[in-house]
Amino acid sequence: MAPDRLDGRSPGQIRHLSFERGWTSSASGSVLVRMGLTRVLCTATVTEGVPLFLKNSDQGWLTAEYSMLPGSTTTRKQRDRLGKVDGRSVEIQRLIGRALRAIVDRRGFPNRTLWVDCDVLQADGGTRVASINGAYVALHDAFTELKEAGQLHHWPLKDSVQAISVGLLDGEPVVDLNYHEDSQADVDLNLVLTGQGRIVEVSGGAEQGTFDFEQLQVMLDGARRGIAEIGRAQQRALAG
Repeated sequence: MAPDRLDGRSPGQIRHLSFERGWTSSASGSVLVRMGLTRVLCTATVTEGVPLFLKNSDQGWLTAEYSMLPGSTTTRKQRDRLGKVDGRSVEIQRLIGRALRAIVDRRGFPNRTLWVDCDVLQADGGTRVASINGAYVALHDAFTELKEAGQLHHWPLKDSVQAISVGLLDGEPVVDLNYHEDSQADVDLNLVLTGQGRIVEVSGGAEQGTFDFEQLQVMLDGARRGIAEIGRAQQRALAG
């Protein structure tokens, strides 16, 4: 029996998704991504130079940072201060960086660093997957600006990237969990895929009890369908 979802969605239905490009005028790429009530501002900024380990390598670098603003949750979240970032934020920003580097040829923008910043304005579950989905669009816009300025050796994006959460709620598979569902889920997984369907990361586990391989396969199948829909939304946004 399909679980009742508070927002009325079917088990395989993702939340309302939109990408508002050009949300700020200062960054080379900027996108406000909305997944349900979750809102994340993703910006991509280009700087000259690369880390020391890439000096004289004829490559560029891409890195990501993630944070939740104090007013993004129902109780105020304390800011990261004095260079100290909480463990969850470190985990998520590393995931975002890995997801984006998986689809980028860094020889296309030698001696430059792409900084991708994902700032959560409002959190209702799925902030890490929303960040990845929005970051790809912001990154695409940043590379487009570099291309138009004649500053690329070649187009660096080898593919697109999408991410989604999936889980078991009351023993039944559901995709794109909001905060209430995530807090109640028996299982919570995150899946990151390239546009060609190659796996970047599968992470998660059982919150209560266990699950079997058949349930895992059903969740992954649902996640792939949801990711395909996200990919189409990204394409529509970039074509606009």
